[in-house]
Amino acid sequence: MPYERFDAWKLCHELNIELCRMSQGWGKKGFNKLMWQTQSAAWSAPANIVEGSTKRGPKEFRRFLDISLGSLAEIAYALRVAKDLSLLSGKDLDRIESLRETASKTTWFLYKSVRRAAEQV
Repeated sequence: MPYERFDAWKLCHELNIELCRMSQGWGKKGFNKLMWQTQSAAWSAPANIVEGSTKRGPKEFRRFLDISLGSLAEIAYALRVAKDLSLLSGKDLDRIESLRETASKTTWFLYKSVRRAAEQV
């Protein structure tokens, strides 16, 4: 699959898996909406890289990467809410936030690369 060659996708996929595991218990504690929203954003980040990589041309791919970056920012807020509600330990938050930050930076670098290619078209 073409998307599997992107480090940004690999990191976003790993983040998605970790957040699905980590947030499963939130619904049992009555935080269904936070669990659903977090998992939705975590799904969206790699899924938009997958979809964008199959589009024709860098302009379309760039648009999907922009959505992926928005989802990664949304995850940052969800993690803050989870921390403030004491749903995450400091250790878990540090680990998942480090992964999110790395995924965000890598996706941003891919976005910049694709943007340059789009400007040349």
